[in-house]
Formats: sequence, structure tokens, C-alpha cells
Amino acid sequence: MRYVFADCELDTQLCAVRRGTTQHPLRPKPFQVLLYLLEHRDRVVPKQELAEQLWPDQYISDTVIENSILAARRAVGDSGRTQRIIQTLHGHGYRFVIPVTTADDTVEALPTEALARPIEGAHPPQVLEEADPAQVQGASAAPSMEAARRQLTVLFCDLVGSTVLSRQVDPEDYADIVRAYHTACAAVIERFEGHIAQYLGDGLLVYFGYPQAHEDDAQRAVHTALGILEALRQLNGQLQSTHGVQVAVRIGIHTGLVVASAVGAGAHAAPLALGETPNIAARLQGLAAPDTIVLSAATYRLVHGYFACQALGAQSLHNLAEPIDVYQVLQASGMPHRFAVAVTRGLTPLVGRERERGLLLDHWTQARDGSGHVVLISGEVGIGKSRLVQALKDQVRSEAHTLLECQGLPYHQHTAF
Repeated sequence: MRYVFADCELDTQLCAVRRGTTQHPLRPKPFQVLLYLLEHRDRVVPKQELAEQLWPDQYISDTVIENSILAARRAVGDSGRTQRIIQTLHGHGYRFVIPVTTADDTVEALPTEALARPIEGAHPPQVLEEADPAQVQGASAAPSMEAARRQLTVLFCDLVGSTVLSRQVDPEDYADIVRAYHTACAAVIERFEGHIAQYLGDGLLVYFGYPQAHEDDAQRAVHTALGILEALRQLNGQLQSTHGVQVAVRIGIHTGLVVASAVGAGAHAAPLALGETPNIAARLQGLAAPDTIVLSAATYRLVHGYFACQALGAQSLHNLAEPIDVYQVLQASGMPHRFAVAVTRGLTPLVGRERERGLLLDHWTQARDGSGHVVLISGEVGIGKSRLVQALKDQVRSEAHTLLECQGLPYHQHTAF
């Protein structure tokens, strides 16, 4: 069956909407929602009815229905603001409000219940509804994972005033806002190779150090937090123009021991970090002012020198016996690497490198006299290459020279030089 309305054509066999010359395929649930509202266009369809008819014997949140409505509206060129085709009647439900004609009566439309329920004796569908492809691939078996003791830096980011915001705008617009906020955050988290463990409503629980570990995970977490604040400043310009609102977040970061283990049963099992570390990160988030970042002392010790921070003193956190020292991140210090940070703290004297120092000074003297030289210093990690270069810099500090210093950072590897 093909239904024609406005500039759209809904094909029940292709499960798609055609607008002009463009075809817009729909996932099963948004298609079923659109078809159900179309077939019951003579009345308002309550949200509870949609849940019972299209998600039988399942418990779903209002957000699932709202997201399906949003997808259906996008397919037909509608929106939560214009509502020219699907109208929201707050407190009542939804109604398909535009005239419909049928373009082909040769194929009987499938009953909506048949779309919602599997046919008896048929093979089960091979694609999980509303699931990400990565989730579908791993859903056939529970994750096999042994518990592992790890040191983790956990970032907890939460939207400020989300309840008030949800009352200010249409539910579909609110879903759009939260989705844009999640997308902006996820792009920054991916750049610094963090792992989003959970979306907790409008909050994000992010791990640095699991499942992939780096030697600078604490720094990556703070860089991510600053990146999220910058990304939201850019996003707020768009949200102000499209929805008339802006968003703000609070971010808490803590580093500590956890046990990484699969939590849940069967196909619902997922790897999570167990212990007080995620809870402390969440508590620290609660201490932060809007659009600020709060660190525990444990994280501060690992990033000291890389970021300018302000001490907030000892703070009592819920369910913790002792107060902990807390710091607010102000900005990145500009220190490119850990040796530069060590220089600001003071270095121990260089011992036993007279030959190498003499060789560098000889080449410097020749270069100063007009005979250019390139010197390559190579060796294993930790043998003092940077310390040797620093000794040369200290030696020639009083002489006329130009210093050009470049440093590669792993989380900028996909950006232009």
C-alpha cells in the first residue's frame, strides 16, 4: 500500500517515505509509529497506546517513543516546531493531521499489530531493533571478561538544570538538544581516546585507562573536560538560534583503583568499573559550578603543572568518612610535555654527560661561526635525551640565538601540522 500526503508518499512494502525524488528509509519502530498514526488519523493516539501496541510486553521510557516520533517527523519533513503533519497534544498524545489518499490499492496494508509482533513459526529477525551495529554484533553472547584491578581516571559530566530545560521546550526539541550535546561531547572524548561507559540520562560516565590505557590518562581526562566546555560554547550559538536556549555542564574527575568487570546477565552484560572511584567523580561533579571542572587531589597530583588550578580546600562528600582536597581547573598551562613541567619544578644536576655536552657545544660553536650542523640525539626512553638538550639551552642562554621547539602529542595526530 502507498499512502500519499502533502509532498510525501509512504510505501508500506519498502518501509520508506519518498519526498520528491528522494527516498527516506525508516527504521522499523519509527515506520510503525508513523503508519499507526496515519491509520488512526481520525483521533488523538495516546502515548500509552503507542507503547502497548508497538512495544507489546516491553517496558520502555517516554524517550523511546519521542525519539521514534522525531525520526518519523524528519522523514516526512516535519519538526517539533512546525508540526504540519504530526501534531503533539501535550497531556493527550499525538495526531496525524493532514489529509491522506492511497496511490495503490493492489496490495493490502499489513496490520500494524503484525508489524509489531513476530509471526508465529517465523524465524526471529536477524537485526535487533533500535540497536547500534556494534551492539548487535556482540548481542548474541554475553561479554566474556575476567575481573581486572586497574587504576582509572573517571570523568563524570552532567547537564545543568535539565529538568527545567525539559519544561521550557517541546519534548522532541529537548531530545534534539540532548542528542546534540551528547554528540559534541562524544567527539571530544573520542579525540582523547576516552571510553564512554554509560549515558546516564543527560549525564556521561567516561573512563580513561580502560579498556585502552595510556601513560597520560589523567591529562587526557582534563584535556577532554576543557574540550567539552569549548565544544558546548560553540554548540550554544546553534542552540540559541534554533531553540532559544543554551546548555551548561558540571564536570568531576577522580583517579583511583577499580575492578573492571562485566556487570549484568546474558546479552545485557557490559564492562563497568566497580569501586568508589566512579562514585567520587560523580560527587565531585555535584560540587562544581556550571561550566567548571573539579578534580580530586589524586588527579591533581598527576596533572599538576600541565593545568592551572585553584585549590577549593577540603570538601566533605556524601558517604565518605574523610573530607578530600578539591581543585578547580582554570586552563591548560601550555606545558608541552612532562620534562617541561619538571623544569619548572627544578632539575637535579646533570652528572656523567661531559662527553655528550662537549660534543653539542662544539657543534654550537661551529654553527655560530657559520658552519651549519644538524645533531640527532636518539636512545631509549628515560636515558636523559631531553635533559641533555636542556643543558645545552642553559649553556647558550646568554648568547644570541633563536630557539624553535616542536613537540608531537598523540591526541593531535590526526590534525594538520
